[in-house]
Amino acid sequence: MRFSPQWLDELRARADIVSVVSQHVQLKQSGRRYWGLCPFHGEKTASFSVDPDRQMYYCFGCKAGGSVIQFVMDIEHLEFVDAVKHLAEQVHLELPQATYEPDYERRKSERERLLSANVEAARFYHAQLWKQESAQVLSYLHGRGLDDGTIVKFGLGATPPGWDGATRYLLDKGYTVEELVRACITVQRDGKTYDMFRARAIFPIIDARGSVLGFGGRALGDAKPKYLNSSDTPVFNKRLGVYAANLLRKQRGLRRVILVEGYMDVVSLVQHGVAGVAATLGTSLTMEQARLLKRYAPEIWVAYDGDAAGQHAIERALDIFDAEGIPARVLVFPDGLDPDEFIRRDGLEAFEQLTPLSAVDYRMRRAAQGLDLSTPEGRMRYAMACAVFLKKVSEPVELDSYIQRLMIETGFPREVLMQQVGRSAAAPNPAEQSIRRRERAQQDQQDFLPDHVKAEQSILSLLSSGRMDASLVRAQDFTLPLHRQMAQALLEGQTPSALLDAIEDDAQRAQAAQIMQSEPQGEEGVTLQIVSDCLDRMRRHRLQAKIDELQAELPKLQGEARKAALSQLMEMEGMLRAKAGRKG
Repeated sequence: MRFSPQWLDELRARADIVSVVSQHVQLKQSGRRYWGLCPFHGEKTASFSVDPDRQMYYCFGCKAGGSVIQFVMDIEHLEFVDAVKHLAEQVHLELPQATYEPDYERRKSERERLLSANVEAARFYHAQLWKQESAQVLSYLHGRGLDDGTIVKFGLGATPPGWDGATRYLLDKGYTVEELVRACITVQRDGKTYDMFRARAIFPIIDARGSVLGFGGRALGDAKPKYLNSSDTPVFNKRLGVYAANLLRKQRGLRRVILVEGYMDVVSLVQHGVAGVAATLGTSLTMEQARLLKRYAPEIWVAYDGDAAGQHAIERALDIFDAEGIPARVLVFPDGLDPDEFIRRDGLEAFEQLTPLSAVDYRMRRAAQGLDLSTPEGRMRYAMACAVFLKKVSEPVELDSYIQRLMIETGFPREVLMQQVGRSAAAPNPAEQSIRRRERAQQDQQDFLPDHVKAEQSILSLLSSGRMDASLVRAQDFTLPLHRQMAQALLEGQTPSALLDAIEDDAQRAQAAQIMQSEPQGEEGVTLQIVSDCLDRMRRHRLQAKIDELQAELPKLQGEARKAALSQLMEMEGMLRAKAGRKG
């Protein structure tokens, strides 16, 4: 479906970008713009800017940029039409009569059908739990300490006996086999269909908007695999979401999110009164999940199991949070218990008295495990292991406190420890390497831009801000296609945010946002001089291009045509020398 430019302008005008972004990012005003930590990549220093005049955002770190609509698309993982509808609902703007677009409508219809099938399946599993034939599953959940209220709150369920109970039920509801297979509710093999989940307790996976995206199934007894999750589908991607996101979104003002490994850990902690709990979806923590969690609280507490696998997963999670610039701490449970076991044994009060370790404290504790610090070799290995992650501590006061601790624990002098920290070549993880490569490549491209291209970009930025007389320039004065497209839109009166929404290519949209945000600074008189200088550089480039073109044609010309061309060439070269002289 399409929306008229006028209606979209009205939406952008009502959906103030500062207000919308502030729902996800803490912004602080500095000059004309607002600044905060980018929600799309990890950083410790704010490089994410929101420009209320242009109604656009831009990150000088990861180069993400766009309008308020693009921000909603990126932050909520929505397509354009869904983001528009989301914003329109927020600002109470009635949707216009839309035109029909077959491809979009087909994708939308499929998504709606799969989500609808998931909801019906969740209702089916939940109703099944209370039947006599599912007594074993209900007994298991009660045995794990869950009361009926919690079971209902999370929509927990049970699979029916047999191989295809859920499939038959949903087929009777009007869904096709193809739809159920696409939703990962049904498996089709060798011409036969059967349920994806059998003989399991069911945990619906619900996103922040309340949609059922998929399911997790916990086997009873010794059945394998112990845990089974929906595969990725058109509505479900395990890398992008977390379990209990629907509850997180309802809890405002969280000072931390507790990240656990299992769905049962989440359910148990919430039942005991712990707020702000989430789990990954059967995979190791991903960068996308880390960024999602960052929306809900400024700090993450990692509360994984105490076994070797859990401790390894903690290390990996801390690496990801560090790369994303997200403060993280670690909850360590006594006696090797997991969060569910601990809170059921010791209760909420004991849980709240646990003091989370900083990431460095946890790693130092881990580094000392298995080493005999009473021996010189043990102390040396401990100091070398600590130096690897201490190298990443950026705050001098914080680093000094850890160095003092190492001095006490190892007996090594400060100079030796500081030297070891400085020499430790801790390899950046893939996320850090990717961001650094992208930033270097973009900076290199900017440094090597031709002079006239830099001038065009300065003019475009000034045009987008309304700080220059638009009558001084024409769209055809610009040499690059993107620049001409931007100039044409701005000269026709389009707003910067509307211009960005009209650019379909992600890389070009980011470049356009960067151009408009990289505004030449100066008072009115200085700005006039900047405009004059930039226009002069653009004219000299166009004149030189014409001279080069004419010189290339000269060998092909004869007689009067050659004389006329030579005369024109001499005239243009004189004009070029005059412009160069004025510049000097």
